[in-house]
Amino acid sequence: MTVTSEQRYGEFVVVRRHERQGHVAELVLDRPKAMNAVSTDMARSIAAACDALGADRDVRATVLTSSHERAFCVGADLKERNSFTDADLVRQRPTARAAYTGVLELPMPVIAAVHGFALGGGFELALACDVIVADATAVVGLPEVSVGVIPGGGGTQLLPRRVGAARAAELVFSARRVEAAEARELGLVDELVEAGRDREEALALGGRIAANSPVGLRAAKKALRLGQGLDLRSGLEVEDAAWRSVAFSGDRAEGVAAFNEKRRPDWPGA
Repeated sequence: MTVTSEQRYGEFVVVRRHERQGHVAELVLDRPKAMNAVSTDMARSIAAACDALGADRDVRATVLTSSHERAFCVGADLKERNSFTDADLVRQRPTARAAYTGVLELPMPVIAAVHGFALGGGFELALACDVIVADATAVVGLPEVSVGVIPGGGGTQLLPRRVGAARAAELVFSARRVEAAEARELGLVDELVEAGRDREEALALGGRIAANSPVGLRAAKKALRLGQGLDLRSGLEVEDAAWRSVAFSGDRAEGVAAFNEKRRPDWPGA
């Protein structure tokens, strides 16, 4: 897979673009010596990379991956946290939150490619994505109560939206780890692939998504996200507002013309 460009954010995060997956960005967690444990510096870099991706109108899909062979991300850097005073922890909190909300608020579809351990904040990064592709080695969970805290990167809110309140409560309260097959059965991940193929399959899915209208993709994601938890009538109003934002766009005109002319669309992206 040919990498056409690569931008590093700090020491631990890389954004790559690939020749074969045009308009797909790969956001790589790259702290292999610590199994991608999220330190303050790494959190700051994730947020910075997400800011840049969110402003890049050429990106139609983002794939969140890991450079470590046996882990997606093991969560917060507890070795760093062990040295913190209470004041240090308070000061670090906005930086940590910015990393998770950075992924959550990316305006284009985002796919997580998970293998090995995705625990605590690592699983919360995956939960912040729209689709989770996991391979057969994946082990996921939110074990924070076992070390005296709670999932603080969105887990208590994102997990019940995936699997329901009771199932989320069982998983959070028990702090148990869930292996790949059960994770797929429970809906903790969306697609289960052979060991070692999570990144490849996630990038391929990103490529299929990126073939569609960038205006339509961003509007559809906004409608899906804003409509969650609303009553049906309110949700349909959210959908109507999103429809109006694209109905008179150049992408809509090009999509209809391409359909009638039996050709591939050349999306203007506006």
